Amino acid sequence: MPMDEQSVEKPLLSRGADYVKKTPFYVSWAKWILKFIMWDIFIAWVALIFLFPAQFVNQLFEKWIQTTRGTVFGITGSIFMLFSGPILVIAFLAIVYLIITAKEELPEKKAAKNPSFRLWTFPVLVDGPFGVVSATEFIGILLFLVYVIWAVYAYTMQILISVSQFPFTFEQKSCFILEFLGLRFGSIGLYCIAFLFLPIARGSVLLRLIDIPFEHATRYHVWLGHLTMLLFTLHGLFYVIAWAIEGHLIQEILEWKDIGVANLAGVISLLAGLMMWVTSLHPVRKNKFELFFYTHQLYIVFVIFLALHVGDFIFSISAGGIFLFILDRFLRFCQSRKTVDIISAKCLPCGTVELVLSKPASLRYNALSFIFLQVRELSWLQWHPYSVSSSPLDGKYHLSILIKVLGDWTAKLKGNILNSSNAELQNEEDKEDLQPLTLMTASVEGPYGHEVPYHLMYENLILVAGGIGISPFLAVLSDILHSLREGKRCLLQNISIVWAVKRSNELSLVSTIDMESICPLFSNRLNLEINIYVTQESEPPLEEGTVNKAMNTPLCSASDRCSMSVLVGTGNSIWSGLYVISSTIGLVILMGLVDIFYINPFNISSWWYKGLLFIICMLASVFVVGGLVVGLWHLWERKNASREEGEDDRLKVGKMQHNSNVAHKDSSQNTLASSAQTYYGSRPDFKEIFENISEKWGRVDVGVIVCGPPTLQSSVAKEIRSHSLGRQRNDPIFHFNSHSFDL
Repeated sequence: MPMDEQSVEKPLLSRGADYVKKTPFYVSWAKWILKFIMWDIFIAWVALIFLFPAQFVNQLFEKWIQTTRGTVFGITGSIFMLFSGPILVIAFLAIVYLIITAKEELPEKKAAKNPSFRLWTFPVLVDGPFGVVSATEFIGILLFLVYVIWAVYAYTMQILISVSQFPFTFEQKSCFILEFLGLRFGSIGLYCIAFLFLPIARGSVLLRLIDIPFEHATRYHVWLGHLTMLLFTLHGLFYVIAWAIEGHLIQEILEWKDIGVANLAGVISLLAGLMMWVTSLHPVRKNKFELFFYTHQLYIVFVIFLALHVGDFIFSISAGGIFLFILDRFLRFCQSRKTVDIISAKCLPCGTVELVLSKPASLRYNALSFIFLQVRELSWLQWHPYSVSSSPLDGKYHLSILIKVLGDWTAKLKGNILNSSNAELQNEEDKEDLQPLTLMTASVEGPYGHEVPYHLMYENLILVAGGIGISPFLAVLSDILHSLREGKRCLLQNISIVWAVKRSNELSLVSTIDMESICPLFSNRLNLEINIYVTQESEPPLEEGTVNKAMNTPLCSASDRCSMSVLVGTGNSIWSGLYVISSTIGLVILMGLVDIFYINPFNISSWWYKGLLFIICMLASVFVVGGLVVGLWHLWERKNASREEGEDDRLKVGKMQHNSNVAHKDSSQNTLASSAQTYYGSRPDFKEIFENISEKWGRVDVGVIVCGPPTLQSSVAKEIRSHSLGRQRNDPIFHFNSHSFDL
């Protein structure tokens, strides 16, 4: 959780204490009650969707419609309340829960005396199309598969019973079965859409509630996306086959009914979905990322024409999740409109770029957070995710990221920095003929990450990185060292860093942190082991021991420095809560006004048109009502920023960070060299590594965080699973956590 200034003096975790922090009794009770209510609502909602194919649930649903259809909102309101209302209510309760827990540095946690397995950190699947899958994720996958199989089975039995009651010819029977199954595949897909948009709402209160960072939630969106598009493809394919058999395929595809489903709108929506699906497959996404990114903006076409296809009352089944996504997307748009100055840029000897970005003190984040970055001098459309490489304790007014040059965009970024550096050197040599510096401005979305710094919740920690994957662990290490220096008692006793790089020039990445400068004599208080594996060099280079200078370029002036906007869903819980609640109330009011003053008086009955009105109400409630709250939030941000500028000097802080990085570069490398054991021409043997750690650390819980390519994650997860299955009584329990962003 974010830490205020007063929390700096308070211990995050007390070693040996029964509880990390004692929470007032009434707060604990309020949290417990909120959790109980939210779980009850969620279980009831999932049970409704799961059992909906059953005949008795359909009968109850029809009774509900008959009872509530007389309201102002009609059938649409009845279905919306049943299928979309629960997730919105959970979001409201989540806001209250987050506000209550906002002042807690970490959740209450008893110091564990005995290690124990946890479903969400135990890898079950380590290879295959899903990547590394924890036991919790595996249960979720099974539940979705069971639901789809059960629903298809239930609907198939219903259609077979119905067909047997009519004297159909074989052709009529075939068409009837195909159309009925196509209809049911479409309805199952709609229920999947109710979940599809929830994981990609980056600052969603729901993700914050269950403390799932967006990088992990993206995987769930990918899995749900494959399942949803498979169902919708079968939905369209079955109808196309049936219409072809009946001999009027073209007429049916082009049909746009007023009363009933608009087929052409469905075809457009399906085509947009198929384009997104095909370009999101791994080979395309990896080799043609821009193609994937741009075609994925077709989600707007997909959603709008889906609403036109099915009408307002059917669309309301999945409207709740889509509405929460729209809320998050608009807030991200507002945050990204503000330009952010790049305080300085550094080209490291290995070619990696370090950027230092300006931020307000009120914008909190944790180590292991990440941001989305756009540099307008390079592209107005491209956004790229990067892990934050600085700790929030490094400074109030800046954060740093490391960028590895991999493609055209990053190559242009490095080129601009080198041009600016060369121009600066030329200006120093020739005072009369000054060359203009290439100033760069950025836009930022985020930071996003875990709600709590979970790396501080372990007594023992293993950090496994591959190449640039060391970036977030620099933030973690800095965070821990700052905590030790400032007298914060921390549970962490042992840290082992395993870092694999291709070539030795990548070792300059660790020059961005000076451990001795942050916390002198840290080795007396923390057992830190660093093992570095240089895989593509058999021996140290001849120039090892010399220091290659990094090119550091200031890219903005001290005056009028622009910082990141705090308009982010993971920021102020009160403002983000007001934004969500007011927009939702605005949606309900707008829907009521449209029904009272337009739809009912004018007898509007067209399905597709009412679906369009539903979409317009959703957008208007976010842009108008939510926009008003965002505007007030922005004014509050500016007022706070003015107060902060009066209390501290940003330039001083920025210069201190800049000078610290340069002045301590040599000592940093020497310190890490003395702390690290470097192996040339070999790869880490995780079986041996975990066995050695088991012998040294004994019967404890060990957090393992991996940041690197999928192969590295699979290797570590496979060894953890093997060790866990064959674990002896006195061995530690390794808990797998990944920190890799892979779109």
